[in-house]
Amino acid sequence: MSTIKAGTKKILTHLIIILGLLFALLFFFFEVYLPGYTNHGETVTVPDLENFHYDEIEDYLDDRDLRYEVSADSGFVADAKPLSVLKQNPRPGAKVKQGRKIYITLNAQNAPLIKMPNLVNSPLENAQEVLANYGLVRGEIIYVPDIAPNVVLDQKLHGRTIKEGFEIPKGSQIDLVVGDGLGKQTLAIPNLVGMEESDAEFLVVGSGLRLGRISYVPSDTVPKGTIIKQLPPPGIKAKTGELIDVWISELANENNF
Repeated sequence: MSTIKAGTKKILTHLIIILGLLFALLFFFFEVYLPGYTNHGETVTVPDLENFHYDEIEDYLDDRDLRYEVSADSGFVADAKPLSVLKQNPRPGAKVKQGRKIYITLNAQNAPLIKMPNLVNSPLENAQEVLANYGLVRGEIIYVPDIAPNVVLDQKLHGRTIKEGFEIPKGSQIDLVVGDGLGKQTLAIPNLVGMEESDAEFLVVGSGLRLGRISYVPSDTVPKGTIIKQLPPPGIKAKTGELIDVWISELANENNF
C-alpha cells in the first residue's frame, strides 16, 4: 500500500514539475519573447507628409523608423508643387508600429490635358461653375458693351480665343469676355489696316467692339504681324460688341518649315 502511495506521489510531483515548466515556458513566450519580436507597445506617430516633395520623404521617414510606398494613382492640384504629397494613409497623428509602410499619393508632374468646354452664351455664374467642375481657374472678367448683361461672349487663354474641344492643361486660367448690358448704341468701325495686332486689339476693345476671327496670310511686302484686311470695313456703323475679323501678314517662307 505504501508502495502505491509513493508511486502516486512521485507521479504527481513529476506532473507538477512538468506543468510548472510548461507554465514558465508559456509565460516567457507570451510576455517576453513575443512582445520583443513584434515590438509590442512600441508605436510611432505618423507625421504629416502633405506638401513634402518626393525627394524628401525617404530620409524623413527613415529617421522615424517608417517606410513608404507611392500609390499608382496620382492626382493633380494646380496650386500644389509637382511630385508633392497630396494624400497619405494612415492619416497624420495615427499610432503605428515601427517599420509600418505609409502609402502616399503624389501630385502629377505635368497637368493632364482636358477639353475646353463651351462657355459662350452662358450666364457668367453658370460659366464659373463649369470652369470649377472642369478643374479650370476663372481669370479676368472683361466687360464689353453688349445688350446681354453678364452673358459670356468669348473665352480666352493667354489673351487668345480658345475654342470648345481644344485641349488645354488642367488648372489653366480662362479669361471671360462678358456683356455689360449697354450694347444698343452704334458707332463707326475703326480702320485697323496697317496696325500691329496688339495695337489693333487694344483699339477694338476700347471702341466697344470685339476682335473676331484672326487669319494669317503669307506676304513678302507687308511686315509680319501687320493687319492687311478687315471685315466689316472701316467707317461702317455697327452696334457695340460686334465682331471684327482681321487678316494678318506673316512671312511667306514660314509655311515651308
